[in-house]
Amino acid sequence: MLGLCALIARPYILAIVAHMVEAGQPVLRCDVAFTRWDPLRDLLALHEQIGQLVGTDAPGWTPPVDLYETAGAFVLTAELPGLAREQIEIHAEESRVVIRGDRATGQVPCEQYHRVERGHGRFSRAFVLPEPIDIEGVTADLTEGLLTLTLPKAGGRGARRIDVT
Repeated sequence: MLGLCALIARPYILAIVAHMVEAGQPVLRCDVAFTRWDPLRDLLALHEQIGQLVGTDAPGWTPPVDLYETAGAFVLTAELPGLAREQIEIHAEESRVVIRGDRATGQVPCEQYHRVERGHGRFSRAFVLPEPIDIEGVTADLTEGLLTLTLPKAGGRGARRIDVT
């Protein structure tokens, strides 16, 4: 398919180059240094830049999270298997919530790991909510490795119109 496209495009490219030569315009000049593309290096650099943008604590792993909204609250669930309540830190602000924690590495005496998929080390997740929340009403429950945060919406807070009398 690529060869067919090249055959079709070739006369057009030659015509453009001939027109540029006639007009006295410089034809393409290629002073390019080629380097080997490393997609992992680019991905890690992007991950680091996003982490700096969001303000995370250079997490060692990222637990999966669901965040949804009901009529009166935002509900955030995070999978944190193997963590105790004491290992989880939650901070709530007006319209932002941050979850941090640390899962210890399960060191097993062995010669070589063949696969390591479970995350360990520190983690930090920050979420900006579309509306202010009632900080005093926030509740957290950890059951069977599933953290559920209920973040009630702030009723009377936020912007409102005030009539001048």
